[in-house]
Amino acid sequence: MILENAYEAITDNVYLRLGDIIPESDVFLKLEGLNPGGSIKLKSAIGMVEDAERNGRLYSGASLIESSSGSLGVALALVAAGKGYSFTCVTDPNASTYSVSVMRALGADVVEVNGRDANGGFLGSRISYIHERIAADPGLVWLNQYANPANLRAHARLTATAILDEIASVDHLFVGVGTSGTLMGCLEHFRRHSPATRIIAVDSEGSVTFGFPPGPRLVPGLGTSRKPEICQVAAPDDIVIVSESDAIRACRSFARKGIFLGGSSGAVLAAVSRMSGQIPPGSRVVAISPDLGDRYADTVYSDDWVVRHFGAGVLETPELAHQTGG
Repeated sequence: MILENAYEAITDNVYLRLGDIIPESDVFLKLEGLNPGGSIKLKSAIGMVEDAERNGRLYSGASLIESSSGSLGVALALVAAGKGYSFTCVTDPNASTYSVSVMRALGADVVEVNGRDANGGFLGSRISYIHERIAADPGLVWLNQYANPANLRAHARLTATAILDEIASVDHLFVGVGTSGTLMGCLEHFRRHSPATRIIAVDSEGSVTFGFPPGPRLVPGLGTSRKPEICQVAAPDDIVIVSESDAIRACRSFARKGIFLGGSSGAVLAAVSRMSGQIPPGSRVVAISPDLGDRYADTVYSDDWVVRHFGAGVLETPELAHQTGG
């Protein structure tokens, strides 16, 4: 395969078979961290940028601005650099230093917003900052991943389609929820083409997306302090709320088996493990892993950071029931 642009190298067909995380069932972990930019967000970035180009909002020399806790910022920095747009990412103290460094290496301007919003997070504050910037410079183009239908359409067209192309019969699909673009895109496609599949949304404790109480969150990638406009909260078949402590335990447990995953991937696998008793034997389960562990090396995989924020007990990672291989 010969491509003209790095952002075109979407990897949408790599799965890791997990053995006995659910007894007598097949569990397939979809590895999105192999995409350029290191996450599933590459598809969101391409979908929203190309939609804006088709609609005439983006043109040669235009400037993009977007709010991101890290992964979409890296993906947009990659696409913007390839297409010749300037890009400003508005992030917060929870963004990893790795992600910020990558964005800057790709030519993006990174602005960190430190004030918390009314729900104790940073999302509302980041968006308020963007509104201030647009008021001062109306030429800025805000893609707004939280309200942009092109976000979910990208995942209906790519992520969900790729799952059913590779694994024709899926009984349960576990999807982590940030902006809800992946979740809503998968719901749109599966409801049409595989309506019997149960879609399980995985959210972080402290996130308000599904109406649960707000609370502080430290691990980026999952959850919001402001409900995304594209999210239909009643749409998934089940919702599993995972504490950040359990997500960290899952990440560190899988790392001991040579599977190096990001924080939101840990939450998804913690949800799979929690629901294992409710999934009938012989089921085929797909869990989407949005990114790998490299950008979490200084947080989720740092003993000092984990002890400082969650206590030493989180380092005692109980063995999750799983094996790699068939």
